[in-house]
Formats: sequence, structure tokens, C-alpha cells
Amino acid sequence: MFTSIIDSTNGMTISNVVLLTVCSIIFGLLLSVTYMSKGKYTKSFAITLVILPAVVQIVIMMVNGSVGTGVAIAGAFGLVRFRSQPANAKEISVIFLAMAIGLTNAMGYLTYALFATIVFCILLFVLDHSRFGETKQRIREIKITIPESLDYTNVFDDLFAEYLKTVSLERVKTTNMGSMFELTYMAEFASETRQKEFIDAVRCRNGNLTVLVARPMENVEMI
Repeated sequence: MFTSIIDSTNGMTISNVVLLTVCSIIFGLLLSVTYMSKGKYTKSFAITLVILPAVVQIVIMMVNGSVGTGVAIAGAFGLVRFRSQPANAKEISVIFLAMAIGLTNAMGYLTYALFATIVFCILLFVLDHSRFGETKQRIREIKITIPESLDYTNVFDDLFAEYLKTVSLERVKTTNMGSMFELTYMAEFASETRQKEFIDAVRCRNGNLTVLVARPMENVEMI
């Protein structure tokens, strides 16, 4: 069943190349639609997932056993990696899946590529729409701006003890030409309904400067 449609004696034909390229685009489109079903994506990344399998397929077909060309292609992929923006773990895994589909098509294993695309798209859809891997804690990112004259080491300890269940100082950053500090905490509220009370209490302590409470960014991965 999982046999290559490329004949080793005749090599690549125009019909085979056209068929594999069209299938690569279709498989990439299926992967992209599955990725977009969660609702959090960018248009550029969705388009990349559509064309990436076909691009990888064409590149691998052009290499066709040439060591020198293979090394050059590897260097080109390395340059693309260093010029790209940091991605989260899910985006990286989907990119690898798209490249694997293109590689499988380039070798002529069309049914194998179709099987892998369907299996991984179903798996991605199910895991995306389930609660698998979700943290049970309601972690929030809290950013507090204070004047430089305020000692940030213990100035909010009593407020943290009253309103927060857990808290840890993650980052200290100077702002406004060094006249202020921006403190970043990862915390869990003891009660979600008391967030406004907490913000008001902090504003009274930091001179009514900026206080931000938000969910942690998803593209920041804990390694």
C-alpha cells in the first residue's frame, strides 16, 4: 500500500511531479485549516502551512541524491531559521509536520503522506479542542510600575498575602530613564472576584502608577 509512485528506472515524469505538487498543496491546505480551527493564528502563518509541503517537495526533488546540493539546501534552511520570529512549541511542531509531508511526497509515497496528514490533523484537532495539557491553576501576569525611591523587595508583601494565593517575582526592569521600576510577577489570585480590590490597593501603594493584570502570553514557553 505504502509504495512510491516514482519509477526508479524512468525517474520523475511531468505527470508525477504535477500530481505530487497538487497533493502537497492539498495536504498543506488541510493542515492549515485544522490549525486555524482553534481560532488563534496569523494569516501569514496559515499561508505558510499551505505552501510549505510543496516547497519542501520541490527542493528534495531537485537535490535527488546530490551531496553538494543537499548541503547548500541545508544552509539555506538554516538562514531561514535565524531570520524567523520565535514561535511557540505548537507552531514549531506543525512546521515540522508540514516539512515531513513535503518530504514524503517528494519520495513518491503519496498514500503514506495522505495517511500521515489525516492522522495528525485529527490528532491536532482533538488535542486543540480538549482540555489536555491545560494548567489547573489560574496563573496571571502582574506588572506593577513603582518609583525608584520605593523598595520593591517587600513593599507589597502584605497585599500579596491578602489577595494572592501564590506569587513569584519574575523580572525587574527600569523604565522612564531609570526613574521607575517595572516589576513582573506570576501569581494566582486567592479569589478572582477581588482583582479590582487588589489593583486599587496596589495603586495606593505605588502612587497611582500603571498596574497590569493579564494572562501569560501563550508563545512564552517554559523549558
